[in-house]
Parts: sequence; C-alpha cells; structure tokens
Amino acid sequence: MFIMGVLVFTSIIFASDTFITLIKQIAKYGIPFKIAFMIIILHLPAVFVMTIPMGVLLATVMTLNGLSLSSEITVMRACGISINRIAKPIFIFALIMSLTSFFINESIVPIMTKQSTDLALYAFGQKNIPEGKQNFTFKEIKPGGTLKRLFYVGYCTDKVLHNVTVLDASKDDTIQILQAKEGGTSPEGWKFQKGAIYTITDSGKTLDTTLFNDTTVNFGMDLSKEMERNLANEHNFIQLVKFITKENRPDLRVDLYDKIALPLTTIVLVLIGVPLAITPPRVRYNRGFLFSILIIFAYYLIRALSVSMGEAGTLIPVLAAFMPNIVLTIIGIGLYYRKVYTIC
Repeated sequence: MFIMGVLVFTSIIFASDTFITLIKQIAKYGIPFKIAFMIIILHLPAVFVMTIPMGVLLATVMTLNGLSLSSEITVMRACGISINRIAKPIFIFALIMSLTSFFINESIVPIMTKQSTDLALYAFGQKNIPEGKQNFTFKEIKPGGTLKRLFYVGYCTDKVLHNVTVLDASKDDTIQILQAKEGGTSPEGWKFQKGAIYTITDSGKTLDTTLFNDTTVNFGMDLSKEMERNLANEHNFIQLVKFITKENRPDLRVDLYDKIALPLTTIVLVLIGVPLAITPPRVRYNRGFLFSILIIFAYYLIRALSVSMGEAGTLIPVLAAFMPNIVLTIIGIGLYYRKVYTIC
C-alpha cells in the first residue's frame, strides 16, 4: 500500500505541475523535448521527498481502516492490546521513512538538481547557434506579424558567433543596431564582446552611440529566475547554511528549515492518521482514502500559507517552515489521546 501510494501521488504531481514545467521550458526557452524530459526526470528525487509522507499516510489509514472494519482492532483491544501497541510498528516505519526522506533530500536531491540546472544551461546555450554555418540570419516576430528583431551572423565556431549585427525594433519610435565581433547566449541574456550600439529614430537620426568591450543584453530570454527556483535544492543543509551566510541570502532561510520540516512530516501525518483510521464499530465502509486526501490537502494548504507568509516576512523562517507540522501535531495529539482513552 505504501509503494502504491508513493507511485500514485508521484504520478499525480508529475502529470500536473511537472508536466506543465516541461511544456513551459519547451515553449518559452526552446529547449528540445528530450533534454526537457531528462530535466524533469532528474527532479524525481525531490518529488519522492514530498510523496513519501503521503504514501506512509495512505498505507496507515487504509491498513488500520481495513482492520477496523473487519473488527480486528476491536478483538485486539478486547485481548488487552492497546492502541499504543497497535500503532508502535507504524510509528517505527514512519521514523524509518522520515530518515530515508531526509537522506534522499540531503544526498541525492542536490546532485540531481545541480545536474538538471547544468543540463538546462547547456540546452539554452545551444539555442539559435547553428554550428558551422556562414552568413546566416534568424529573426523574432511580434504577435502582429511585424519584425521584432533580426540577427545576422558572419560565421559560428565552437558555439561562438562572430561578426554579429542585431537590428532591434521592439521599442516604439526607435531602432537599435548592435554590432559586435563576438557573441553568444547565456542564462542572463546575450553576451557580446568588442562592439557598439547605435540608437536611431524612425526618421534616421542617430540619438546615441555606445562603445563596449563586454556587454550583456536581455532580449526577453532570461533564465536566472528559473535557475533561482532550484537554488535551495542544489545544496544540502550544511551547504545551504554556508551559502546563506556567505551570500547574505536571508530569503532562503525558509527553504533551509524546510529541509528538516519536510521529512518530519511523515511522523506528523501518521500521528493524525492513526486515530482517524480506527473507526467506530458502527461504521461499515472504508474511509481511509478519503481521510488521506483530506489530511494531505489540509497539510499542503497550511504549508502554502505559512511558506508565503515566511517569504513575505510576516512569519519568522523557522516558524514558517514548521507551522504545518505544529498545527497538525496539536490536532493529532488531541485525536490520538481521545482514541486511546475511549472505546473504538
């Protein structure tokens, strides 16, 4: 049941958010489908860290609910076996899965995420650079069908463009002409060396001339925000602590504490799942799957709110990361205590 739960929830996440990311990378950045698909596969360990708690919760409520419906729980309690004894192996399994989730998040996820980022940068670096061609052009078109930008390249060697001329007509009333000895793409934009930029009006009057040795021009293809999304996952806990201190990045403190809070979610969900799964004798239908979905929905709703408040500065980072666990732990302790000291 645990394996089935992990596979089902992983498939749901992969088919929704992850698949949308795949389409976005292909459409927006021109990344080839094969490379984009490999990038998504490399993100699977991070998805497993999220779905392991879900799988443990589903296995817990489905198993206990099945035992409860067949009166096995009632028989065990009649024989003097307490709820604590019944739940003991479940909590041991949850602890093992929590440590496994922490291990994956600390050792495998950073490596895979870094490889995914490098692969995305490599794919972006190959965009619009036809190796070996000479005297070629490529262009961007506005939604209305008019010319937005025209690129002329003398020749290309080792993914470096030589003798580049860019006609930029994206702005109203002015046209910019960029000429450079060399150029190429990067995550921050197009990088050019040894050239000049001329700004000309529609009437042909030169407004400005700028000479440069090195310059970076963003033509609406900036990948830095996309790379920033994976920054925390590229480091384990200790590495992220050093990175935050060195680079002065307090905005990543929520992600730092989340590296501990997320694996602990497995135990928290079991704590609230055990009492809800043991149903009264009069209930004759399986409520396990419904309870699992409701608990998971409540957890990630609280998580989304607390993380957003933490990133906005409303909550301190450690409280923002652990808020879902704290709320569900309080509820779980209350339900568990009531179930232990009442008759099923």
